[in-house]
Amino acid sequence: MGLRPNLLTRRTAGVATSTLALLLSTAAVGVVPAASAFSAAPAGVCAEPADAHADARVAKGGHANLDPNHLTAKQVRDREADLAAAQRARANFRTGPVAPLATVTIPVVVHVIQENSTRAGGNIPDSLITQQISVLNQAYAGSTGGAATAFSFQLSKINRVTNASWYPIVQGSSAERSMKTSLRTGGKNTLNMYLGELSNGLLGWATFPKQTLDKMDGVVVLNESLPGGSATNYNQGDTGTHEIGHWLNLYHTFQGGCSGSGDSVSDTPAEASPAYECPTGRDTCSTTGKDPITNFMDYTYDSCMYQFTAGQASRMLTAWNAYRAA
Repeated sequence: MGLRPNLLTRRTAGVATSTLALLLSTAAVGVVPAASAFSAAPAGVCAEPADAHADARVAKGGHANLDPNHLTAKQVRDREADLAAAQRARANFRTGPVAPLATVTIPVVVHVIQENSTRAGGNIPDSLITQQISVLNQAYAGSTGGAATAFSFQLSKINRVTNASWYPIVQGSSAERSMKTSLRTGGKNTLNMYLGELSNGLLGWATFPKQTLDKMDGVVVLNESLPGGSATNYNQGDTGTHEIGHWLNLYHTFQGGCSGSGDSVSDTPAEASPAYECPTGRDTCSTTGKDPITNFMDYTYDSCMYQFTAGQASRMLTAWNAYRAA
């Protein structure tokens, strides 16, 4: 029926172990290269596209045009060219090639942005955060039903900040920049997650990886979307899963609609537009395969999404080795 199998049992049982055999055996499968990726940017030059470093998740009833950076076809081409340039620069780094990583543990620093000390003012309990890390580990290990990826997550720190001028977190505002500039910590391999009430009905947003680290890098997630939160239909932790997918260089499944390279992954069927709720059997494109409504990179309810594909797993690892590996 398209619903996540045994969701509550799997999540409350803790993080399951899984093999990376599928991922590693398909390391070169699933990524659709840009036709002119290597010619589009000079060797060693970062051809960063303007306004293409963030993406978001929008709840049912919201408006996709409020997605902070819903990418244009040109922005996708530019990002794909930049990925190719980053791969080439990485291969030529210093005196020789850098060995690519096959498995990655990502340190996570969580910044809880509060208006005051009440739950309504953003003061969510630590238990929701530890449950969120568990959900991430299960999702990225493939234990909820999808492909195993190379990634696991380890909570390094919870940083609580009471600052009414940063609450709610307003995407693209000077306050957001001030918040991140003040708080972000670690290198490109450190995930900084900012939790709070959000602007414009958004569930979250994230930056895509870049060749040079800046203070805006990280993900922003609605605090009550964490497992056990009050965001009805979006409170099982998969906004975090979704946004981290963007941070690891995945596009939405509906990127590009029914034409072109879509989300630049070959094993996610084309999708004309975002899917909401859990529309089992939805098929908006004439190409092979029904809409990937159970994929973490769509807009469906948390109860409906449970998987990454092998191609997405490969793309994330490729991007990690190009952009974020130490």
